[in-house]
Amino acid sequence: MDRAAAELKKFDALYQKGMKDYSIVGGAFLLVQEDKVIDHQTYGSAHLANKTAVDKDTIFHWASITKTLTSIAIMQLRDRGRLKLDEPITKYVPELRAVHNPFGSMDEITIGQVMSHTAGFRGGTWPFGGDKDWHPPEPTKWSQLVAMMPYTEVLFKPGSKYSYSNPGVVYLGQVIERLSGEDFEVYMDKNVLRPLEMRNGYYDTTPTHLLKHRSHSYSIAQDGKMTEGIFDMDTGITVSNGGLNAPLTDMAKYLKFLIGDKKRQAEYDVILKRSSLEEMFFPVVDVLDEPKNGKDRKDFMGRSFFIEDNFGQRFIGHSGHQNNFALHFYYSPASRAAYIIAFNTYKNGTAADPKATTDRLDLELKEYVFERIFPSLKPLP
Repeated sequence: MDRAAAELKKFDALYQKGMKDYSIVGGAFLLVQEDKVIDHQTYGSAHLANKTAVDKDTIFHWASITKTLTSIAIMQLRDRGRLKLDEPITKYVPELRAVHNPFGSMDEITIGQVMSHTAGFRGGTWPFGGDKDWHPPEPTKWSQLVAMMPYTEVLFKPGSKYSYSNPGVVYLGQVIERLSGEDFEVYMDKNVLRPLEMRNGYYDTTPTHLLKHRSHSYSIAQDGKMTEGIFDMDTGITVSNGGLNAPLTDMAKYLKFLIGDKKRQAEYDVILKRSSLEEMFFPVVDVLDEPKNGKDRKDFMGRSFFIEDNFGQRFIGHSGHQNNFALHFYYSPASRAAYIIAFNTYKNGTAADPKATTDRLDLELKEYVFERIFPSLKPLP
């Protein structure tokens, strides 16, 4: 057994132990190196009531990982001469002029700042409300967000620092719709999903023929009580922010695109030139005020991708958390490899240990891949 196989075996045991310790109902892991799937493991149940196991066709909800594909579409439009990243977003979404900006004009906020989460927009989609059982989980119509704009404000001088914003990516979705003349879902299907051959990937609610593969989701309260989440949740007008659904077999194709492949580069360039994609991986702003562990680790935001410099290695990716799904992926340029982890359960901490959440397990697994699995991979022949 070579080193990589040994590390993957240990990782599998760590994953299974974490599933048990954190009461995770179902999950999956996939590792890609260059153009090959090196490992794909599935765990637990996609639907407890029906005793349906997670398998390689199980569809997960990718939540904020959606943002990375939305920004790829923005870069497509940039490369096609339809927009510039330094243009004001109000050129395409003039309704944003109703937002109060104590630091200047709303016309000074650029598309590029929105992509890098430096525009100063709030974090949550709802500025108020959204906290009752009878409220929709996300705003369903653009008119709802427009009605809220006069009651919201820019939180800091645009471009001066980082602050993660969900509504900012909703505004990018509007840019895509208005420039393309198509619904966001239609544009993304034609220009990203189909060219990548993500044939079972889609946005928002599930096509009937794929419903049997859609994972349910679960929440575990501090007292241990389990609650099932909304099945097949409609992300409404926030689809560009968190509406992607797909099996890991499709997400593997996305990871291969991010890694790049000289043999397929002409094909990939139809979606986005490699130079433009790598532009998205370049740090724009510090995510943390202070580096982790002194100078050894530091986090940045690029054009909608998180960048982690970890003890001399760089990792590029994004996470997603919505409707009890918890997921993330990272790409290692040095190893020419990428992985993705998905859970269909969010466990809240206990009274004795408030930090004993799915996030803790997620971090433990991520650090194992960074520190043990990526370094163990040998270049493919």
